[in-house]
Amino acid sequence: MALTGSAGPVMSREEVDRELARLSAEREAVEAALLALQDHPGRRLLEGAVLSGRTEERWSVAEPGLTLLWALFDRYVEALASARAVRSRRVRPSSPELAELSELLRGRAVTVPGGQLPDVPRQLGGPARLVEQVSLAQLLDRMNAWYATVLDVVNAADAVWSALPARIDLLLAELRRVRTLAGSVGVQAGAHPLGDDIGSLERELTALRAEVLTDPLALWRPARVPAQRGTDPGAATTQGVVDTERFDRAGRALDGVRVELEQLLRLRDEADERLQQVADLLQRADATLVEARQARGEVLAKIAATEVPAVPGPLSALRERIHQAAELQQNGQWHRLAPLLDTLEEQAAKELTRARQSLGEVTAPLAVRAELRGRLDAYKAMAARLGVAEDPEVIERYEKARWLLWSAPCDLRAAAAAVARFQQALRPASGAHGAAPRDAPPSGGGQHYYGQQNGQGV
Repeated sequence: MALTGSAGPVMSREEVDRELARLSAEREAVEAALLALQDHPGRRLLEGAVLSGRTEERWSVAEPGLTLLWALFDRYVEALASARAVRSRRVRPSSPELAELSELLRGRAVTVPGGQLPDVPRQLGGPARLVEQVSLAQLLDRMNAWYATVLDVVNAADAVWSALPARIDLLLAELRRVRTLAGSVGVQAGAHPLGDDIGSLERELTALRAEVLTDPLALWRPARVPAQRGTDPGAATTQGVVDTERFDRAGRALDGVRVELEQLLRLRDEADERLQQVADLLQRADATLVEARQARGEVLAKIAATEVPAVPGPLSALRERIHQAAELQQNGQWHRLAPLLDTLEEQAAKELTRARQSLGEVTAPLAVRAELRGRLDAYKAMAARLGVAEDPEVIERYEKARWLLWSAPCDLRAAAAAVARFQQALRPASGAHGAAPRDAPPSGGGQHYYGQQNGQGV
């Protein structure tokens, strides 16, 4: 659309014809661009909208420009028609006619109303001009300026309106679905943090939608692209992007709310089973502690000179919290139940581990006695294989160890020493028959373990 040219020497007939053809094609391009701008959906929306803020400010400047563009285009058409009329007088125009055509096509021969050309320089405090004299090229350049001014606003507003309102409506619809879902698990504004978040999101999206409809340019981030002379008017427009940060942030927040609600729904469906699992863990822990108490009594009765650790009692505070969890479940306070139930599951598992550890500590002396009995039987079988089972010393040491291990209360230290002596009684005989058997148990094992237990105060 942009034209170039300046006054110069008188044009020849061929130059006049070429210039008229070029300007005629330019006129058609200008008219097509203006018609497209007139029918632009963004322009129609701007004219019918209640505007505010930056959009109202810029549209108040751009809207009169569209009317002015048609007025300037009429001047352009009239000037071009005048040049055509002169050229049509004769096939070979005379020199005066060529001079007149040169002035019409390249000189300042177009009269326009003063103050309607956006780049006309004005002297500060000087009188306003009623009319201006410009060339066709200057007129076209200044029409381009107004065209870019109008198209910038129209394109930007249309881009924002095309990008955001429908998406905001979809997000609001999803928000309403999430609110219904929240109500099904007792989440309400003022009573639950998620309910407050949902209300805040709705207010934010509603405010954003209202701003988009009345002030779309507030959400437009332009990126200037320099206009090029001789290009289509639509190419010399402002490029940019729609600022969707607030919308995207609201979408992410809604996703977070939805995830938390899904967790609460899953908790609602699994709460009975999880509470029952906690109760089962505590029941098993109680049964293990009962077994440990019984074992402690048995150890005290059967093992002599042994300090048996006390068996801890059940955690009453933990059972109170289980009752609290059940009340939260009945009242539908899922957001409070969720962390409490996680804590109960962890503590119940620790309680069962503690009970099992206590049982192991209490029954350790019985385990030592059982291990010594097993070793004694193994050594007796070895004596039979070596053919020394009838040796008086071997019989004496075996009977001594057996009496200590099967008497109550059992002295573990003395029993371990007796088993070791019985093992030693086999060595001379085994040396007479060759190397010691490979399956012979190590000596002193019972003494070593018992010594560790005494060192720990068991």
